[in-house]
Amino acid sequence: MMAAIAVVGSGYWGKNLIRNFHDLGALTLICDKNETLLSGFKQQYLNVDVCLAFNDVMGRSDIDGIVIATPAETHFPLIREALFAGKHVFAEKPLVLHEHEAVELIELAKAKSLVLMVGHLLQYHPAFIRLKELIRSGELGRINYIYSNRLNLGKIRREENILWSFAPHDVSMILSLAGEEPESVIATGGNYLHRKIADVTTTHLIFPSGLRAHIFVSWLHPFKEQKLVVVGDRKMAVFDDTQPWEDKLHLFAHEIKWQNNIPVPTKADPERVEIPREEPLRSECRHFLDCIEKDILPITDGEEGLRVLRVLNAAQSSLVNNGESIDLIKADQVSKDEKGLLKVHPSIEKEPSDFFIHPSSVIDEGCEIGSGTKIWHFSHILSGSKIGTNCNIGQNAMIGPDVVIGSGCKIQNNVSIYKGVTLEDDVFCGPSMVFTNVYNPRAHISRMSQIRKTLVRRGATIGANATIICGVTVGQYAFIGAGATVNKEVPDHALVAGVPARQIGWVCSCGERLNDALICNACNNKYSQEACGLEILISCKR
Repeated sequence: MMAAIAVVGSGYWGKNLIRNFHDLGALTLICDKNETLLSGFKQQYLNVDVCLAFNDVMGRSDIDGIVIATPAETHFPLIREALFAGKHVFAEKPLVLHEHEAVELIELAKAKSLVLMVGHLLQYHPAFIRLKELIRSGELGRINYIYSNRLNLGKIRREENILWSFAPHDVSMILSLAGEEPESVIATGGNYLHRKIADVTTTHLIFPSGLRAHIFVSWLHPFKEQKLVVVGDRKMAVFDDTQPWEDKLHLFAHEIKWQNNIPVPTKADPERVEIPREEPLRSECRHFLDCIEKDILPITDGEEGLRVLRVLNAAQSSLVNNGESIDLIKADQVSKDEKGLLKVHPSIEKEPSDFFIHPSSVIDEGCEIGSGTKIWHFSHILSGSKIGTNCNIGQNAMIGPDVVIGSGCKIQNNVSIYKGVTLEDDVFCGPSMVFTNVYNPRAHISRMSQIRKTLVRRGATIGANATIICGVTVGQYAFIGAGATVNKEVPDHALVAGVPARQIGWVCSCGERLNDALICNACNNKYSQEACGLEILISCKR
């Protein structure tokens, strides 16, 4: 009986996975937070269920495998939960962002005898499979070097740089062809559209056998190119994925002959290599089903994903250190490697093991960062800022200068916290919400002396895309609805929404809306109304 599959994430790439698993007769459930997308899929695939919450997927005993096509930073918790629930997992690239996370997931999958597979799509392309066969048979002779170009005008992303967006496929192919891991990595690049996000990178891999490879990726290129070139001492091969199917793979029997101690090239006409016509994604999806049903190891399993991740992290580290050569270490030293990738300024008076800072982020002098805090991709902490313990700072965040953030706060992607803003403990700032610090800004007039202070009290939640106009206090455990514009004081425990924001109710410290008697139906806490908002009368353990 065919395995039943749930696809989590139905956006840019997820919709292709949905189509293929449906055509293979395995699609049972689609999960996404976007109700409009789900409504469309429900009409398109009449026999397929849909749901909004990942927990609903986990609660389905009839689901055998989970396909995860969500942003990379969400992969680790979703994969981990799925494996604990006894589900096989196919995750789009990259597997996760950190090597210690990959190791944990690999060990968990092994312990539970579950499939863990990574979506390195080109490993399933018929042209690449045939190329690998030719190399293994000795048709090309000894491989001297490999280069890969993946170039285009777009798709430009802001949650990751070009290295993490384009290069995983190239790294995966090169490691597969090389049959060994590189001993060192060098990467350089250019940031043209955003000063912290590389748009163009060149990565050089040096292998113990003497093989060398380089990867050129860019989303600022005048034309599309997806080309893998393998140069052997007998023949050369070109896999060009932009060409028509019959011209995707060619062999060149070029030779270098020595005449009178001078190397003389001898050129030959290209030889077209026939390959079967099959959509690579269809093959990849079928392979996942086969691995579940036949209990076989995926071609791109968790270990392969970890090898690719090591190279990507080394390349990222080299990139932010202006092309410094990064020596790769062995798999049994992954935890040490993880610490080695922490790039912190010497002025931070903490041991690197106390917190995590992604290599792409920038920490200015004079910052204080509490233990257990994590700062993810492309974020910038400006001088004089203080961040408490166990905070989570998402991608593309900007904090400072001289901002104070308490402990246990969660700052989601694309949030800027300017001077004059203070967050107490356990504050949640939703994706792309906005703080201001000057009431009437002008580009041609400096008004930094007129900063109005904003205070967000303990436990408050600010929803996605909300705006907090400077000079207000958001009370403790208040809840600001998504998209709201706050321009006046918000009482403790108040629930506000709209533009401009107005109070529409009260919320418990657990985040649930209170009933008319000011009692929480979820945890039974009881409140009384005071001048500053609500105060708790009876606290009940949940």
